[in-house]
Order: sequence, then C-alpha cells, then structure tokens
Amino acid sequence: MVDIHSHLLPGLDDGVKTFDESAEIIERFIALGYRKLITTPHVISDSYRNTSEGILAKRDELIDYLKTKNITIEIEAAAEYYLDEAFAKNIEQGNPVLTFGDNFLLFETNFMTEPLNLKEFIFMASTKGYKLVLAHPERYIFLQHDFEKLEDLINRGVYFQLNTSSLTGYYSKEAQRTAQKLIERGWVHFMGSDCHMQQHVTLLQQVQTNRYYQKALTLPLLNNTL
Repeated sequence: MVDIHSHLLPGLDDGVKTFDESAEIIERFIALGYRKLITTPHVISDSYRNTSEGILAKRDELIDYLKTKNITIEIEAAAEYYLDEAFAKNIEQGNPVLTFGDNFLLFETNFMTEPLNLKEFIFMASTKGYKLVLAHPERYIFLQHDFEKLEDLINRGVYFQLNTSSLTGYYSKEAQRTAQKLIERGWVHFMGSDCHMQQHVTLLQQVQTNRYYQKALTLPLLNNTL
C-alpha cells in the first residue's frame, strides 16, 4: 500500500512538529501494511511558503532520522498546493513544482466556493503535462452532491484523491455521504490518509472493516502503481 497524502515532515505546516512524532506515526503506518509514504506538505502563498528545496531537504533529514531508529519504509515527498494566484502563476511560468509518480500534481482549493479560475487552471496545467490530482473532493462544500460538476472535473482529466478518514464521518456527515457516493460511482483514483497526527492513523485503523473502504479497494486505484 502506498499513501500519497500526508503531513509528516516536521515543522513545515500544520502536521507533525518533531521527528519523534513523525517516526511514531510512520511505525503505525508500517503496522497497517504500508510500504511507501509520499508525504505532501502544504504550499500556500500566504501561510505555508514551503519551497521544493526546503521540502526535499526535510525529507532527507527524516530518512536519516528513521535510519537511526531502524525504521524501514520508502519515503518520498511531493506537496499539496493550494490553488491561489501565486501557484497558478508558477505553473504558467513553468517554474518547477514537486510531483509524484507519472507527473501527478496534488492540489486543493477553497472549501466553500469554486475558484473562478479552476477550469482555466486545469486546462493550462494539463497542457503543460501535469496530471492534476484534486485532494479530498468530498470535503468541498461547492462539490458535495453536485455530481454534474464532479463528473465535469473528471472529464477534464482531473484525478480524485479520497481521504480514507472521510468514510468515518470525521470531517462531516456530508463529506462522508459524498465519499460513499464517489466510491459507488467508481470516481476515486487515489486513496490518501491526509495524516497530520496520531488521531488520523487511529481513524485509518478503524476504517479497515468499513464496507465502503473495502469496496474502494476493489477499484483500479493508482496508489499501488507508484
């Protein structure tokens, strides 16, 4: 199993704060059967101004720290980019960004309202060769139960990454219902933990027997191609 969305690089965002905390969480991922973690710090121009160089340097520090603890798992790093003007401009100008796998680019948007430039951004980034992965589509108020809009995004080439914890109702009942319907329609391309803390790994443990989670595992998920 490969997780493609987490916040396990200490001190870079609202995720873990120390290498010890990161190591403890990673050991729990290993116990759940994960063989690789692609951790994805937030990149937001007005708050988490992480750079590719800084993220990769912190990844290397984490790998070295895990070795001192005899913890063996493959660690990669990409980023979770917030769709704001600065990020769209970076893509337009061809500035390098962190991707994973076959040029997959993880991004998120405003939770309440659809960004005015969303469709324009999708077209522009796609023409530059990026395969866009929308983080946790089930959590966006403007997408919940609007399945015409969700289908339109898929038709535009956007991949969907579902938060596994959404199936527990952790974020909201609406997010849970939308997650269930996305699975029923087969509109899930990646599963992700979005792990920030110990509680999120506990939710991963709890969801193992959830019938929608089990159904999601029968979909042609791209996680294990990475």
